[in-house]
Amino acid sequence: MQLTISQSGNDTIVGVLSPRLDASVVPQFKAEMTAMINAGAKHIVLDMAEVRMIDSSGLGTLVSILKLLNGQGTIVIRAVTPSVLGLFKLTRMDRVFTIEAAPATS
Repeated sequence: MQLTISQSGNDTIVGVLSPRLDASVVPQFKAEMTAMINAGAKHIVLDMAEVRMIDSSGLGTLVSILKLLNGQGTIVIRAVTPSVLGLFKLTRMDRVFTIEAAPATS
């Protein structure tokens, strides 16, 4: 699992560079995100433009990361592709997370 991490004001911008957020990569993803939160990151923006597929373990990991913030921070999921957004809507996780769709391409 490869991530890019940068700061923009109070936001920690995390680029997820894997095309899949599934059981094969979530242990490492969760460990890196947990370390980031434990180091003080409170306002996280996940750029998921490269993610084409997410499964239940990926969704569960996102929920776990949100719980780690314990109401003391935020997660915004940015640049979500239509297929990933569809899963968020199907599972109603779009009501739990702030989600920004990927910009339309022409």
